[in-house]
Amino acid sequence: MTQAIHIKKQEFQLHPLGGLFWKERSMLLISDVHLGKVSHFRKFGAAVPRKAIHKNYVLLDRIVGDFQPFQICFLGDLFHSSLNKEWELFENWVAKTPAEIILVSGNHDIIDPEKYGQLKIEIFPELIIDDFLLTHHPEERKNLFTLCGHIHPAVKLHGFGRQKLRLPCFFKSKSQMILPAFGEFTGTHTLNPSKDDEVYAIVEDIVVKV
Repeated sequence: MTQAIHIKKQEFQLHPLGGLFWKERSMLLISDVHLGKVSHFRKFGAAVPRKAIHKNYVLLDRIVGDFQPFQICFLGDLFHSSLNKEWELFENWVAKTPAEIILVSGNHDIIDPEKYGQLKIEIFPELIIDDFLLTHHPEERKNLFTLCGHIHPAVKLHGFGRQKLRLPCFFKSKSQMILPAFGEFTGTHTLNPSKDDEVYAIVEDIVVKV
C-alpha cells in the first residue's frame, strides 16, 4: 500500500519497495539499487545465493508495473562497482522497459558513461526540475527541495519491554526527502529524527508514517 504526500503543491506516492512516484511528472525515482553487488561479493567468495541477483529485476518490474511511469530516474548508485556479468541482465531489463531512463550519478557509479549511452540512458551530476533538486547525496540548497538517496535510511522503533525493530524508511525534513535503498543487498543506516522531521517506515508491503 502506497502513501501519498504533497510537497510544494506536487503529489508523490511512496511505494513500499522504496520508490517515489512524482505524479505530475509521471516520473519514478529510485535510489541505491546497487546492481552487480551480489556478483561482486560472490566473486570474492561471499556465500550469497545466486537467486539474489535476479530479485532486484523482479522488484523493478513490479514497481514499474504499479506506476507505469513515463520516466524512471535513478538517484545514484545504480551499479555497485565495475562492470560484471549483471550488466547483460540490466541491458535486457532496459530493452523491455518502455519508460525513458536517466541516471543521476552517485559515488558508486564508475561504469563508463558510453555503456549507458549505448542504452540511451543519459547521465547527470544533478537535476533541477521546477523547485526540486534531484541528487544522490543529501544537500540543502536555497529555495529548492532535495530528493536524494545515498544514506540508506532506517528508523528504530521501540515496542514493549526491550523489543526493538529497525525498518527502512523515507526520511523527510523541511527541505529534503531521503529515499530508502531499493536494492535487496544494501544494508541500512539508522537516523534519529527531530520533532520537525517526518518518517515513513516500510513495514512489509505498507508505507506507514511513524
